[in-house]
Amino acid sequence: MRIYLTIILLTILLSCQPPAENRPAPTRGVWLTNVDSEAMFSRQGLEDAVDLCVKNGFNTIFAVTWNRSHTLYPSKIMEERFGVAIDPKLTGRDPLQELIEIAHAKGIKVFAWFEFGFSSSYQEDDGGMIIRKYPHWAAIDTSGNIVSKNGFQWMNGFDPKVQDFLLSLLKEVVENYEVDGIQGDDRLPALPSEAGYDSLTVSMYQAAHGGNLPPRNTLDTAWVSWRADKMNDFMQRIHAELKAADPEVIISMSPSIFPWSKEQYLQDWPKWVREGWIDMVCPQVYRYDIEKYRGELRKIVEEQVPPEKRSMVVPGILLKVGDYYASEEFLQEMIEENRKYGLEGEVFFFYEGLKRHPAYFEGLYQ
Repeated sequence: MRIYLTIILLTILLSCQPPAENRPAPTRGVWLTNVDSEAMFSRQGLEDAVDLCVKNGFNTIFAVTWNRSHTLYPSKIMEERFGVAIDPKLTGRDPLQELIEIAHAKGIKVFAWFEFGFSSSYQEDDGGMIIRKYPHWAAIDTSGNIVSKNGFQWMNGFDPKVQDFLLSLLKEVVENYEVDGIQGDDRLPALPSEAGYDSLTVSMYQAAHGGNLPPRNTLDTAWVSWRADKMNDFMQRIHAELKAADPEVIISMSPSIFPWSKEQYLQDWPKWVREGWIDMVCPQVYRYDIEKYRGELRKIVEEQVPPEKRSMVVPGILLKVGDYYASEEFLQEMIEENRKYGLEGEVFFFYEGLKRHPAYFEGLYQ
């Protein structure tokens, strides 16, 4: 009797599933960067990148679009504000449009990846071009300095004018390019927990807390949550305004691992999933051994993402960074963990690492 009941239950569950031919293909993607890679710097480089992705069965490219205070497409907004329409290394070209044309012709989706988010610069003590023009846009720490964390300097993402600026870039891309989606990461929407001590944010906090000043402890639980809620509000706004501009655009985020993401960068991303503010989440499950990868993935799919939302999860796998390359054995172990949870896709950081294991990737999705 138990066998018969199991068969009946499986039949009912399968009947509720759309036919396989009507289900969207799992996202199998790579990040394409302008650092440690030459692919973005010529049309031929983009063609080669797309050809390699096609050869290896990938269907999505997450292409850097916003990096170190520069867009990697000609931006009217950046030209009007700063007199620099595009990263000077790319003057005279439109790599985003080139990639869309090349990739779409071969069935590859393109996401505009706003890599730097609220970060204004990398290893520039003064915050770079943006903060030099708008010093009041700087995120401020307890010492009164520009927030700098892991080499990145930050704008004040609590400032409505800063939010307006960044959202205007997102909308510029969605409204002017045939992108399949946009993506933020551990810098969008995000701010280091060291931020929030500028006069504007302090005044907002005081208005909500009877005139009291924010805690000096940057990791105070209530203080972290209050600021994370501000990032949540901005995530909700991103969703509303981008979907108004293009209802079909896919909104993807690639945050750090939770709860570290909230404690350190004010990213309460499980709420974004629950509230339906994003369509895809690519958590950066960047680990160097399988036990740690297994543990983080289990928490994501069993504790942080509701069962009905699991199909939104596309784990980020660290393939290459600096001189590090994941081994084929480790890659296979991580992918097998994904499949155990019914996760049929992943995104690899980053494209250049594919060249390390050509035979492995050629067979991965075949």
